[in-house]
This record gives sequence, C-alpha cells and structure tokens, in this order.
Amino acid sequence: MPDPGEHMGETAELSGVELAPELTRYLPYLMRRAFVYVAANADQRTRSREYAVLASLADHQVSSQQELAERLEINRTIMVKLIDRLQDAGYVTRTRNPNNRRSYALSLTDPGRTAVNEMRRSVMAHDELITAALRPEERERLHDLLRTVLGEQDRTANSMSTEYLITQVFALLRRRGDAMVSDVGLRLRNFASLFAIGKLGPCPQQQIARYLAVTEPAAAQIVDELVQNGFVARGQDPADRRRYALELTDLGRQRLATLHDAVERLQADLVRTVGGPENEEEIHTLLHKLLPPEAPKQN
Repeated sequence: MPDPGEHMGETAELSGVELAPELTRYLPYLMRRAFVYVAANADQRTRSREYAVLASLADHQVSSQQELAERLEINRTIMVKLIDRLQDAGYVTRTRNPNNRRSYALSLTDPGRTAVNEMRRSVMAHDELITAALRPEERERLHDLLRTVLGEQDRTANSMSTEYLITQVFALLRRRGDAMVSDVGLRLRNFASLFAIGKLGPCPQQQIARYLAVTEPAAAQIVDELVQNGFVARGQDPADRRRYALELTDLGRQRLATLHDAVERLQADLVRTVGGPENEEEIHTLLHKLLPPEAPKQN
C-alpha cells in the first residue's frame, strides 16, 4: 500500500493541528509526524542529503555507493542521481570496485571537503530554525536520546543534525515495524488508518481525515487502498445518504489486531533501548514541543 506522504508531497500531513493522543502515545507514529515536519522543505532536504553523504565520506565510515544508500536510508535510484550531482560538482569521484564490478567505490575530493564545511554551516542554521521551540540543552538532549535509539549502527550520528537523526530513527522504526507484519502483507503505516476507522466507524471519510490530521485527498487515497485490500467497507452514512460511512471488515479487524500487537512490541523495545519509561517519555515531550503548535480555533 503506497504511502500518501511519499506520492503527494509533504502536504499529505497537516501541521499546526491537534494530533490524536491515542496515536501519538506510540513513538513510531509520533516520529513519523516529526519526520514530515523536519523534511517539509524539499530544497533543504536535498541539501541535507548531500551533506549527509559528504560527511559520511569525510568520516571514512563508508566507501561503497550501495552501503551509503543503506546507511542513510536513501532510495538507490535517488542515491544514483545524488552521487551524479555531487560528482558533476567535483565533490566526489566514483570508480568501479575492483573486487565487485557491480558496485562503485566513492572518494571525497579536496573541493568536496571544503563543501562539507560550508554545508555544515547551512545545515546547522536550518537545524536551529526548525528546532526554535527547543532550548539548546533540550535540542542536545533530544540528539542524545535519538543517538541512543540508533545505537552503534550509525557512528556518524554525532556530527549530524536534528533532521538527520529524526530521519534515521523514523526509518529504523519503520523498517523494524514492517518486518514484524510483512508476513500478512501489511506495513507499519497501515496502523494509524485502521486504528482510526476502528475507533470512529462507521464514519464519513472527512472524519477520518480530521482524526489523522491529513488532507482529504490523502485520506481518500488511504481509504481506497484499504477498501481494495478488503480491510474496510463502504456503507451508507445514516446521517447523510449522499456520502459513505466507513467501517472495518472482519479481515480489517484481524489486521488491526496484528498491527496493534506489533506497535506495542516495538514500543516496548524502544523503552528498553533508551533505558526506561522516563527516557522514552522525555523523547515524546521533546518531539511534541518540536512540532508546530496547534493553531487557535476560530470562534
């Protein structure tokens, strides 16, 4: 099932609106909302990716294009275009790996090392902007906690921005969650939509959009795919016969139970990783503070 946020731009999720506390209590869901927020500026996201690539090469943590794509959780097609751009700029050289002709070895050039320092200043300035709601000590504490979640898998994390750390943690949780439910054809992102319909149904699609804090076109795409997969049925709304009322099918309820169990297990693993409920709650508090505040309601 495609992710609307990936296909419809960063407008799928609405910002400055109330988020459902039943969903944000789960760190994987809250981390997704934080990821959407920090990645909202497409130009800056591209620059952050370039910086992450060059910084990783500068730290001598990777030399293979494939390993770099896996480490930074960047789609391989996007990585090819990214390396092409950096090579054209003279920042990176790319040569066939003599030990594996199907892979490329990457090296940072002298201009590339200069570019790393220039990009670092730009990326960190953007980082201060998106974390303006946090005090400096809170931002550093959030970094420490996110590094703990990443563990030894990301040795370059100490030099990276809030956006980078949130992106990496989001990708890590998504990958782990997807692995838990892949045997029944689910993805972790299916949890929020099935949970919403299970809680509110039978209900109109507009209510689901408000609960999930997504645009109505995004909600329509989500619902269409849930219906196609047999998880949701469209009935007639008794309050308005011109629109549908959505509710879970028996299969949808089974899949929601599977997802709920996976999210609970993932949450429990996170509590252990960060050293207990207090630290996990601190991540929640800092992420909630990081996200744009809810706009005042109009009278």
